Amino acid sequence: MDIRFFSRRDLLRLGLASAAVAATPAGALASTENSPSSPQAAPAAAPVREPLETLSAAESDTLEAIVARLIPADANGPGAAEARAAHYIDRALGGALAASRQSYALGLAAIEGYARATKGAPFLHLSPADQDAVLTDMESNVARGFTPNSAAFFALVRAHTIQGMFCDPFYGGNANFCGWDLLGYPGVRMGVTPDQQRMDIKLAPNHKSAYDYDMFRKASASVHFPGGVANGD
Repeated sequence: MDIRFFSRRDLLRLGLASAAVAATPAGALASTENSPSSPQAAPAAAPVREPLETLSAAESDTLEAIVARLIPADANGPGAAEARAAHYIDRALGGALAASRQSYALGLAAIEGYARATKGAPFLHLSPADQDAVLTDMESNVARGFTPNSAAFFALVRAHTIQGMFCDPFYGGNANFCGWDLLGYPGVRMGVTPDQQRMDIKLAPNHKSAYDYDMFRKASASVHFPGGVANGD
């Protein structure tokens, strides 16, 4: 099966530009390509499931399975599941992405219906290959039962998964700064020295949220975000 749509390499090109905007949801990526020169990483720890804020339990289970296939963990590092991209989406659907809540209700139900009709089981219980086949059908706009169509919902979830992978951790995704580390983004800095601006220098990641700096008023920002919890600590 051709899974070029889920290539980390292709999506990294999209992610490098938006991940640098540290204080707002940003992102990029999908699936996996193993490089012969890439060292084998230790198996990633299973992501911790957290209390739901917007989605139902069934919707959350389906979404967790989807983001895990869009950006799977591989030898290069953790994927969207480990980055808590689904947690980011769940939180944001109660706030900044509230306009998409109905689209998720309809789209996730449509995925379940299509998976059962074409593969004989809920999306969560399909093999990775069958899950990829369902997602490829959606992206190619041949999956039936979606409003307005499957490609539109695929693009929506993909965009939000990208955001959850690479956003400032304050927003609930990019857990442990794994998305920024994958890109080589060293993190938010209020100033850099001339030596740190040299092309041959690789900065050590500082693993700080923009809201760890007083000037961004982290406490105030959390009041306006569902849950009121800052995830950049």
